[in-house]
Parts: sequence; C-alpha cells; structure tokens
Amino acid sequence: MSFVSVQQLHKRYAGSTVFENIDCTVERGEFVTLLGPSGCGKSTLLRCIAGLTPVDGGRILLDGQDIVPLSPQKRGIGMVFQSYALFPNMTVEQNVAFGLRMQKVKAEERQVRVREALELVELTTFAGRYPHQLSGGQCQRVALARSLVTRPRLLLLDEPLSALDARIRKHLREQIRAIQRELGLTTLFVTHDQEEALTLSDRIVLMNQGRIVQSGDAETLYTAPVDLFAAGFIGNYNLLDADSASRLLQRPIGSRLAIRPESISLGLEGELDGQIRSHSLLGNVIRYRVEARGVEVVVDVLNRSSADLYADGQRVTLSFDPAALREVA
Repeated sequence: MSFVSVQQLHKRYAGSTVFENIDCTVERGEFVTLLGPSGCGKSTLLRCIAGLTPVDGGRILLDGQDIVPLSPQKRGIGMVFQSYALFPNMTVEQNVAFGLRMQKVKAEERQVRVREALELVELTTFAGRYPHQLSGGQCQRVALARSLVTRPRLLLLDEPLSALDARIRKHLREQIRAIQRELGLTTLFVTHDQEEALTLSDRIVLMNQGRIVQSGDAETLYTAPVDLFAAGFIGNYNLLDADSASRLLQRPIGSRLAIRPESISLGLEGELDGQIRSHSLLGNVIRYRVEARGVEVVVDVLNRSSADLYADGQRVTLSFDPAALREVA
C-alpha cells in the first residue's frame, strides 16, 4: 500500500466544484510535485491533505490510516506556505521551537532538536534574530525548519519559493531537495513553475481544471505529453494544427502535432528550406523563429559560440527527429 493514498476526493465551494474523484498516491520517501496553472485545485488538494480545508467526500490514507476525521494537529503533517507565517515577536529559535512547545516536548530535547533543524537549513548563527532582520530566503528557511523540527510523517510545501528572486529560489530548491533526500522525507510540493517541477521531483502530477491530466516522472511528462494541455504546459512545444503539420512535413497528419524546439536541427544543407525570422538569446540557448513552407516554428540551439549564430533573414535548412514528433489530442 502507498504511504499516502488519496481516494475519490471531492471538494466544492459554494456549489462550484474545485475537484472531484481525485485519486493519487505518494510512496514513502518520494518527492511528488502537484503542477498546474493557478486555480486548477492543487493548493486546495494540499490543504485538504493537511486538514486545513474540509473535504466533501473521499478518503485520505496516511500510512494506512484515514486522516480525514483527524484535526490538523493530529495528522503528523508539516506544512510550509508561500507566506512565511512567522511570528514577528519571536526570534528564529523561538519560531522553530513553537511546534515543539505545543507538543510539550521537554526543554532539553527541544533545544537539541531546534539546533539540529537550524543546522539543516544553515541558520544556526541567525538563531537570535527576528523575522524583520532576515531576507526572504532566510525567512522561508526558518519556516522550513519549523516544519522539520516536529519530525512530520509527511511534508507539504505550498509554492514556498514563488515570492523569492530567481537566484535565491534556485539555491533554496536545491537545499530543500538535499534535506528531503537526507531525511528520506515523504514530500508533496505544489508549484505552477515547470522548471521547479522538472528539477525537483521524483514524480509529477499534472493538474488542470480540477482533474489529474497526467502523472509520471519528469522525462515522461516532458517527452510524452498525453494531450494538448500537457504539451502546452510542459516545456515550450511547437503546437501545430493538422494542416500546418502536414504542410511542413509533407505527409498526412491526423491531429495536432507537438514538436520540442530542441529536437529540430538547423543547418545550411538539406531538403527543408527555411528562413530565420528572429532570434533571442536565453543564456546558454539561442531561440530562433524559423519559417518553412509557410509555417513558423521555434528552434532552440545550444549557444556554443557567437561564430555559430544565424542572422535574421538568413536561409537555413531544418531537419526533425521523428521520435520527437508527437500527435496530441
């Protein structure tokens, strides 16, 4: 049996369905990401698991126990929110110790566990500071330590990095993943950021409009989207209608076609002639917009050298990896 099992879960607000018949699982020690656009139901699902939002039907099993009837305090779950929710009048050490105080853990053990938690998030030297004396990234690490110190059976992370700048966000997500692996902590992470999902997860559960669209590891979701939404949400696929795809490839295509931009090769010799319409530098990748046979596609090329750069208006040839062409419903 899976460590976490959500079975036929329903949730409605004022007659409006957020989700229904949701079934998903998380194995012990697994890092699973709920990914999807805003309003798809992923944060509500997380809050239902935490016990912060009541459910209208279904079961949530944690290590074989149905936790739906239990209060949040009795579920053994730690949760980190997008807003840090720190007590402004408490020091870092006091914030982290708060949950242990509520559990009436003895002072000596409390001190040891708080010190261990602060060491995990690399904030030992900040123990005496107050939240207003910390950066956003440091506050989020305090919130993480506060959840870890109670030794939860399950850790829930609700878009904890979205308020941080890109550099701090990248560092902190690496830190979260390292801590999760070190502790073997079963973790459910919510985000709308596909890069976070692809880099962090053992498995991704893709949601849209209150339903699970696809579930699998990062490579499967990226290379084999099951439908048009999955292809449009994961990566930067070229999504061509059947007529455009047929014209571009010179063969019948029965439905929409998804083509990954990095699977298209540019050259100066070949059968399919095209023209560079524009290009953008994305750091280590150059993104070209190329028109061929009246169809415009995006092509991503590794930025090896400025000598390899194609100029706008330049004639080029395109070639496609057949294994990367995917018809989607």
